[in-house]
Amino acid sequence: MQYYSNAVLQYYCYTVIMDQKHTFVTVQSRGFIAIPVAIRRHFSLDQPGAQVEVIEREGEIVLRPHLAIPADQSWFWTKRWQKMELEADDAVAAGHTTVVNGVDELLVSLDS
Repeated sequence: MQYYSNAVLQYYCYTVIMDQKHTFVTVQSRGFIAIPVAIRRHFSLDQPGAQVEVIEREGEIVLRPHLAIPADQSWFWTKRWQKMELEADDAVAAGHTTVVNGVDELLVSLDS
C-alpha cells in the first residue's frame, strides 16, 4: 500500500475536481518552475509570504504549501486590523481603559 502526504492528496483531489489528471510545468535553465495559477490560488500560495517546502523522497519531488501566517489567522495582519491594534495600544497607554474583575463588575462599570 502506498501512502501520500496531505499536500499530495489535496493536489490529487484538486486535479480530479478540475478534470485534470496531470499538470506539467517546464523547468527553466536555473531550476525555476511556475506553479499554475489555479493551484496557487487553491493553496493560498498567491498570498504575501507564501512558501513551498520541497521534499525529495523515493524518486519523487513533493511540493508542500507553507504559509508563514496560517490562512485562518491572516485577518489579524490586515492593514485595517493592525490600525485598530495600534489604536487600542494608544488608548491603553493614555489610560483610557478600565480594568474589571469579572462580568458582574463589567456590567456595573457600563451602567455608571
